[in-house]
Amino acid sequence: MPEQQHNRPYLIDFQTIGESTLGYISISEFERDLPFTPQRVFWTYFTPHDVIRGRHAHYETEMVLIAACGKIELKTECIDGKKDTFVLENAGVGVYMPKLCWHTMKYSHNAVQLIFASTPYIADDYIRDYEVFKRLSE
Repeated sequence: MPEQQHNRPYLIDFQTIGESTLGYISISEFERDLPFTPQRVFWTYFTPHDVIRGRHAHYETEMVLIAACGKIELKTECIDGKKDTFVLENAGVGVYMPKLCWHTMKYSHNAVQLIFASTPYIADDYIRDYEVFKRLSE
C-alpha cells in the first residue's frame, strides 16, 4: 500500500514494463499498490471534449482514476478547501482521490478513463450539490 496521506489526492506510479518498439504493460496488485481493495471498476469513453464530468464528491468512496487512453484534466477540491489540478496522459499513472473530495474531469476526444472504487455503487454516497459539500467543512 502506498505510504501517503489518505485525505489528499496524490499520484500513483504503477509498475510499467516494456519499451517503445514493443509496447508497454502497467501492473497493479491492488493490496500492494492501492490504498484500498477495489469493490467496483468502471470506465468512461467517447466523452465529448467540451463536456465536464464529475461535479460531485463522495461521503465514503475513495477512487483511483487512470487515463487508460488520451488525456484527462482532473481538478480536485478537498473538504479543507485545498485545490489541485492533475493532467493524466500516461496509462501508467493514476490519481488517488479520497472521500470528501469534489472533482471534475475534462477529456480529450479519445480519452478512456478507468476508475477503481473502494465501494459498490451507492446512490446516497454521492454529494452532487457543491453548496452541500462546502457546508460539510463548517
